[in-house]
Amino acid sequence: MKKRRAVLGVGAHPDDMDFTASGTIAKMVEEGWEAYYLICTDGSRGSRHHRITHKALAKTRLEEQEAAGRILGLKDIFYLDHRDTQLPCNPLIKAQIVRVIRIVRPTVVITMDPTFHYSASSPWNKNVAFVNHTDHRAAGLATMDAVFPLSRDRLSFPEHEQQGLMPHKVDELWFTSFERKDYVVDITSTFEKKMKALSAHKSQFDDFVKVKEEVISHAHHFADEEEFEFAESFIRLVLD
Repeated sequence: MKKRRAVLGVGAHPDDMDFTASGTIAKMVEEGWEAYYLICTDGSRGSRHHRITHKALAKTRLEEQEAAGRILGLKDIFYLDHRDTQLPCNPLIKAQIVRVIRIVRPTVVITMDPTFHYSASSPWNKNVAFVNHTDHRAAGLATMDAVFPLSRDRLSFPEHEQQGLMPHKVDELWFTSFERKDYVVDITSTFEKKMKALSAHKSQFDDFVKVKEEVISHAHHFADEEEFEFAESFIRLVLD
């Protein structure tokens, strides 16, 4: 029998995984993988519009992420609904992520790089300084801990076992890379699907043409000196 393959993308906000990994995830879906997202916050602070409320924005962003997920072929999306900009890295968050890992039982988990705090001159940000969002760092660190050792160890969060959720060992942990070219994935065949998924996040863009130009530039950056046009890059950890 063909071995089941599943990937879980863990982002802090709606659109995080779509910006950083959706070309790869769409490609995996086309290759027969089951794909899931886990979104840690409600995205309720990410708007420049003065009259929108937290509640209305959170609803909009959930609807946008659901639309993007359908474009990519995701099997399901999980939401933790923590308040945007206030995501902690604590035992509660880790337990919630472990629970989803034990439900999905992914082969690969993709999340944000918790070691990337800032860049003094970022190619992604027109070569000016860039500070990585506090929620990105918290989500990445909590997910790393959830993958190892927490989801693997039976005595971590024993209440899960009482709910029928058994320990699970993740084979690989991938960190999305904003700048570092490391483990490069050719997304040329799924790049338009990535852009279509990103375009679903209408509340986040005043000028999507400009955003598309930036995403193209970034994908070219990772494909530089390769034999393909567009790429995403990850820091890939193959776990024992």
